[in-house]
Amino acid sequence: MTTPDCLDEVRWNDDGLVAAIAQDHKTGRVLMMAWMNAEALRLTIAEQRAVYWSRSRNALWRKGETSGHVQQLHSLRLDCDGDALLLDVEQVGGMACHTGREHCFYRRLEDGAWKTTEPVLKDPGAIYGDQ
Repeated sequence: MTTPDCLDEVRWNDDGLVAAIAQDHKTGRVLMMAWMNAEALRLTIAEQRAVYWSRSRNALWRKGETSGHVQQLHSLRLDCDGDALLLDVEQVGGMACHTGREHCFYRRLEDGAWKTTEPVLKDPGAIYGDQ
């Protein structure tokens, strides 16, 4: 697969990655943050669905490949510094977080402590099985 010219404007970090923030297309809610390498970004553009780079697995992962909670791409933006992407997505299945929540930012700082403010919509064991 050839590199689209648009990848040349991305400021990759020392590990060859760029931060990628997924935002719900309808509500504007920030769903999650993940990393992309050049191949993940190329595939995201080509497939019109979110493909990320898993640092823990050292491998590409298509969002929803196990859970079914795919992120269909509506638009893609690059920030002013070129070091962060914003993906405007349709979150299929209503859950972006591997914890079974709608989004990954379910903890809020209150009185100096992180408080869980969002419910689990589906048990992760039921989504992913015993891994």
